[in-house]
Amino acid sequence: MSIPRNEYPRPQFVRKEWLGLNGEWEFSFDVDSFDKKITVPYVYQSKLSGIGGNEPHEVVWYRKKIDLPEEMSDKEIILHFGAVDYSCKLWVNGVFITEHIGGHISFEVNITSVLQEKENIIVLQVTDEPADLEVPRGKQYWKDNSEGIFYTRSTGIWQSVWIEAVDKIHLSKVFLTPDLDSMQLGVQYELSSDKATVLRTEIYYEEKLMAVNTTDLLRKEGSCKVFLDQQLLKSWNVQEDLVWTPENPRLFDVKFVVYEGERETDTVSSYFGMRKVSIENGKFLLNNRPYYQKLLLDQGYWEDSLLTAPTDEAFVKDIELAKSMGFNGVRKHQKIEDPRFLYHADKMGFLVWGELPAAYVYSRKYVKRITDEWMEEIFRDYNHPCIVAWTPLNESWGVFYIKDKKEEQSHSVAMVHITKSLDQTRPVISNDGWEHTCSDLLTIHDYEWNGEILKERYRTLENTLRFAPGGRPLLAHGWEYKGQPILVTEFGGISYKKGSQEGWGYSSATTDEDFARRYNDVISPLLASPHVQGFCYTEITDVEQEINGLCTYDRKPKIPVETIRAINEGRWEPEDER
Repeated sequence: MSIPRNEYPRPQFVRKEWLGLNGEWEFSFDVDSFDKKITVPYVYQSKLSGIGGNEPHEVVWYRKKIDLPEEMSDKEIILHFGAVDYSCKLWVNGVFITEHIGGHISFEVNITSVLQEKENIIVLQVTDEPADLEVPRGKQYWKDNSEGIFYTRSTGIWQSVWIEAVDKIHLSKVFLTPDLDSMQLGVQYELSSDKATVLRTEIYYEEKLMAVNTTDLLRKEGSCKVFLDQQLLKSWNVQEDLVWTPENPRLFDVKFVVYEGERETDTVSSYFGMRKVSIENGKFLLNNRPYYQKLLLDQGYWEDSLLTAPTDEAFVKDIELAKSMGFNGVRKHQKIEDPRFLYHADKMGFLVWGELPAAYVYSRKYVKRITDEWMEEIFRDYNHPCIVAWTPLNESWGVFYIKDKKEEQSHSVAMVHITKSLDQTRPVISNDGWEHTCSDLLTIHDYEWNGEILKERYRTLENTLRFAPGGRPLLAHGWEYKGQPILVTEFGGISYKKGSQEGWGYSSATTDEDFARRYNDVISPLLASPHVQGFCYTEITDVEQEINGLCTYDRKPKIPVETIRAINEGRWEPEDER
């Protein structure tokens, strides 16, 4: 069995009393015989699970026996699942607790009422039907073997499982909204009980207390504004010292304390970045300044563990690798990533576009499933400063007839406005790649490899707007371009075989020099364009049969990172021109 991941699973909402449940669980296919062992949180299809193989099973079972630490005996016990694909039913000590639907989002449940003094048994039944194309699945293939742009399925638990002990009166949720222009923090809170009397909020920067706010509680939900101390702010240059950027990822620490009368009932640690994302006069701005995004498409797959990072350090290494190549962020493609990745992106300074895994057949059932899961994603990850854009739809997947069909256009519009009803702080892309409706950004997918064609295509706005990738217009019928920032958010995809892995790409290189030339051919026209404000290159690593990464599947750069960085910065010259 492999070594389980046991880092704290939710680093933006931290309590001291918790117990990780990753590691060895009893497991079985189809029926609850529990005749196998599996290492959680790795799915059975992965090598690190201890099982491996693509044999399809629509139903799998998990069982875990646990003894609660004595210090948790007088507390409420919350059981957390980071993500379970796709739907599941939960029993504790033989009592049915809940059913959860949605394979990419977290859920929690209070299990205190059914716990026993000594051994407690958790049983989870998971259902994942590969033939159901109305299910949000992203890049997980519905056939047995990977092909094309689709990869190995993930069935079951694929993010951390853990429990935490809380008082009956505790903080359930907070939404943190920084306001850079007034240097304040908006706090929207939810509590478990209306018996709480006070919520105390403390903000620290570099261990210096910057603000304290005490809110008298009249009900379980509410909001407050916390202004940073104006005198203390004079000690720093706001733009240089206090704001969050990929170049300088400054973070403020936050401590929340809940009281019932004089009794302290809960303490939670968090953080936020004082940063602002906005669009003004057709420009994408970060902290009120134009910002050029250089992103990588990141599928979030690993060879031995699929959708689950093999270790927490793997997230750090991917971010370090991308930044060393001159990128400042990723578009997490067709995946809601583990909060640990977002935490490291917050800490290290790395932009992230949040994206919903697609389903592939439009229906009323599809709309409900995808909308529910998307809303939960925004609730979970709203507080992360690294996230600077939301992408609910991609390349008309699930809305194949959106160019003309009014109900599919209405769905796209609804997803944008649902997102904005929950988050007014980030732009929303209506349908990444083409056939946009009411998008905040006009994003284009363009796998042309000829540099001269790309140079002409992005030389003028007229030429760009005339482009129809794959024969699809950039805007759905009835919609017009209204001056939104333009980014090319999929392009390149140059295949280059390094090692034994066979596969494909959108064009092919044969040598290191050829690869560098081809990469320069697709990057330099975008850097030279007067109206393209950023790009997202396909992609950071090879994935299964796709060998179009800048790195191999095991994260080895195919050419020197210094070369890639020089091209990204517009200062590379081919050897024969030096």
